[in-house]
Amino acid sequence: MEVSLQVQPVSRRTANYHPSVWGEYFLAYASDIKADNFSEEEGELQRLEDEVRKMLTETPDESPGKLDLIDTIRRLGVSYHFESEIEGSLQNIYNACDEMNNKDANDLHTIALRFRLLRQQGFYASSDVFDNFKNPEGDFKESLASNVQGMLSLYEAANFGVHGENVLEEALKFSMSNLESMIPNLSNFLAAQVVQALKVPIQKSLTRIAARQYISFYQQDESHDKLLLKFAKLDFNILQKLHQKELGCLTAWWKNLDLATNTPFARDRLVECYYWILGVYFEPKYCLARTILTKVISITSIIDDIYDVYGTIDELTIFTDAIERWNIHELDQLPSYMRHCYRALLDTYTDYEEELGKEAKSERLTYAKLEMKKLVKAYFEEAKWFHNGYVPRVEEYMKVALVTGAYMMLATTSMVGMGDSVTTHAFDWITNEPLIVRAASVICRLMDDMAGHEFEQERGHVASAVECYVNEYGVTKQEAFDELNRQTAKAWKDINGECLNSNAVPMEALQRVLNLAKVICLIYKDEDGYTHSATVLKDYISLMLVDPVPT
Repeated sequence: MEVSLQVQPVSRRTANYHPSVWGEYFLAYASDIKADNFSEEEGELQRLEDEVRKMLTETPDESPGKLDLIDTIRRLGVSYHFESEIEGSLQNIYNACDEMNNKDANDLHTIALRFRLLRQQGFYASSDVFDNFKNPEGDFKESLASNVQGMLSLYEAANFGVHGENVLEEALKFSMSNLESMIPNLSNFLAAQVVQALKVPIQKSLTRIAARQYISFYQQDESHDKLLLKFAKLDFNILQKLHQKELGCLTAWWKNLDLATNTPFARDRLVECYYWILGVYFEPKYCLARTILTKVISITSIIDDIYDVYGTIDELTIFTDAIERWNIHELDQLPSYMRHCYRALLDTYTDYEEELGKEAKSERLTYAKLEMKKLVKAYFEEAKWFHNGYVPRVEEYMKVALVTGAYMMLATTSMVGMGDSVTTHAFDWITNEPLIVRAASVICRLMDDMAGHEFEQERGHVASAVECYVNEYGVTKQEAFDELNRQTAKAWKDINGECLNSNAVPMEALQRVLNLAKVICLIYKDEDGYTHSATVLKDYISLMLVDPVPT
């Protein structure tokens, strides 16, 4: 007698992620965009660049106008054309800082701007200069409160504070309070600037999106320099065409992988991933680095959803072991939906091993692979927590969750396609989890958890930092949020400190980690903009990658 065995269907979660907002929209840009007028535009850009360089070099470093010029060039997003000139000027300004500060002792705007520009460049400018603006009781002078430009400059400077700088803590509260109260009485132009600054200070803003916004503000300023404005607009639009073409080629690669079809449970977010990496580096010289990191983060997003949403523990055990062994022969033992992702992962690294091998840089991929393996092991640890219904203590959670935020892996991989300034020493440094990388990972993890924990808990997800904190300390959700926001602010001070006079690695490498933290502040500020990308993130992407700046 034949016995019929019924196979029980596997119970899987679903997150019902919405499909790609963009589909194949950018595929059209994959063809050659070197139209006839493009070379004309580049010629005009070069002419304007020469004019701006002349303006920059002919303005004396000791002139307060030099600070405003450097700041404007930076905020318009074109400072990457003048890195050596700006570095040289700020070095001179730093050397003569005490003398200049004495001369401008009562000029809050100039003192604060000089302080911020020096710290942005990595110079340790002393915050003691702000003590001069306090009254005998130790409070900031109320007479400063009516100075909009001074308040804005003080606010922006205070966001570059490090641990122990009480004067900057006080400056931040004082400037924020006064700026908020000023808004109803300001012109529309000034009010918009203040609102934007309070929403995202310069230290936390992405260069490209901030430049797009600042071009609009600068244009409304009657004292704007027409040549600088024209240069910034042309540069933005030429760069946009380059980025469109890169994204077009990446869209073709993504379409060919067909992961959207083979892993329908996962988020299809190639365009959002490219935008994310555009925040890490937008300059033309980072084209290879940007392409590598976009491919890696796009595949990582699928892997994340395999662990978070779809895979069974048995399947995830096999998948984790396969990635640890990193061998194409592991394909046969994987479920069908995992095979496509596994092959894409291995092929991507193999392709760049061959390409970088021509420049004797293939060992960089060894570091990147080790970080990917570390990430996947951490994903698996969280998956086991969820399947066992285990809510860890906060310390135990953070040890794993700082890895699953993927910023340790992304920080390392961000350097793979960069130039010769990134050495083996830099890879040894970054893979040892230095403070700046841990701090960026804290910001990533906590902002992600605070923005997305409710949606995740509704569909079944490992406990986030919010649930872990509430569970361990018996506090309300709001109290947990308050503490996590304090930890995020502390992490920003860690980052600020690590960027000052650092001799560990070039500023070029530190900047990538800083930029990763900045991206999180944009995408996860009020909601999980990556998962729910049809909202504000779509508008940001349109500003950056669809709509040129009106000329």
